[in-house]
Amino acid sequence: MSAYAIFDVEIYDLQRYQDFMSQVKPVVESFGGKYLSRGGAHKVYEGEWEPRRIVLFEFPSMENLEGFYYSDTYQGLKTIRDECSSARVVSVEGT
Repeated sequence: MSAYAIFDVEIYDLQRYQDFMSQVKPVVESFGGKYLSRGGAHKVYEGEWEPRRIVLFEFPSMENLEGFYYSDTYQGLKTIRDECSSARVVSVEGT
């Protein structure tokens, strides 16, 4: 069953964040993940949520998604992300 990771990111330092993005893409792909949406226009229809920048990934399974997220490589890159942005991250399995 596919699994999806949804990142709501607020960027403080765009140049540093672009450095993170260039390094994280191969890690995502190494776990079978792919970008479905990255920073496109969005619209809130209900509720109080005010997302900044939404990034949506699809992985072949929750195991792959968590393999990516908890990998030493991503956790190392996450320190860069945390220096230049803040994020809310959720996952959900597909049907």
